[in-house]
Amino acid sequence: MHQPHEPTPAPRADPQAAPRIASQAAPPAASRSAGGARILVVDDDPTVAEVVSGYLDRAGYGVDRAGDGPEALARAAAHWPDLVVLDLMLPGMDGLEVCRRLRERGPVPVIMLTARGDEDDRVMGLEVGADDYVTKPFSPRELVLRVESVLRRTRPAVAARPLSAAGLTVDPAARRASKQGTELALTLREFDLLSFLLRHPGRAFAREDLMREVWGWDFGDLSTVTVHVRRLRGKVEDDPARPRLIQTVWGVGYRFDPTGDDAHLTGNTLGPPAGDTPAPAPASDATGQEETDHA
Repeated sequence: MHQPHEPTPAPRADPQAAPRIASQAAPPAASRSAGGARILVVDDDPTVAEVVSGYLDRAGYGVDRAGDGPEALARAAAHWPDLVVLDLMLPGMDGLEVCRRLRERGPVPVIMLTARGDEDDRVMGLEVGADDYVTKPFSPRELVLRVESVLRRTRPAVAARPLSAAGLTVDPAARRASKQGTELALTLREFDLLSFLLRHPGRAFAREDLMREVWGWDFGDLSTVTVHVRRLRGKVEDDPARPRLIQTVWGVGYRFDPTGDDAHLTGNTLGPPAGDTPAPAPASDATGQEETDHA
């Protein structure tokens, strides 16, 4: 089982040769799950772009490459990708701005490449709508698995029925969500998170549970869940600063309450979900206490 946020250490023999890629072993055999999907790889490092493109090509994906933000936007406009692998640190226009502009043009899954220690940038990437991130140095094999995982979740769930609660409606087959009849602009993970919560009203889930059920990971940085919960609240709550639908269960995690009744919060009232640590700018939850969203 791959650990999404524990990338393979970089080779020590020649740190100058490929400082941002952990492994350059032979690419894996073509994946049966590629399905002709087209991936746009955006990185100003030719070595990184070449190796990543090679692995994705061998996995059965069509690959476009861009070395900077404007070129990435132009290539996306000419041939809209099924997924973008986007370096955060780009010359001129950084990856955050590229992600914002892509989102303005239409929905597309984004996996960001970030430096190991740039926690603030990683959170910013999630805030602007990145669906996943991989820290450098990274294993190209791991990146291919991440791509497969994200694309797998974009495929329509033909047998799934629409879900409705508290004025929210989710159609898994069409991958559309609305609030009081107005369509919501949700990212891939936000949609999956909302769908999962609507399927399990009234039940409290730890962040570890949500990461496993929504992201499909047994291991990972739990702040990813925290950031996505905060973003989702901003889109479904009448007052995101005092959430009534997606509630914090102190010491446990989060619960979807379709009644919007915050009078019966359970769990440890002395602190946030297990594992959270103080953040510079916490947001108030439905109880009036501060919820610590962090990275």
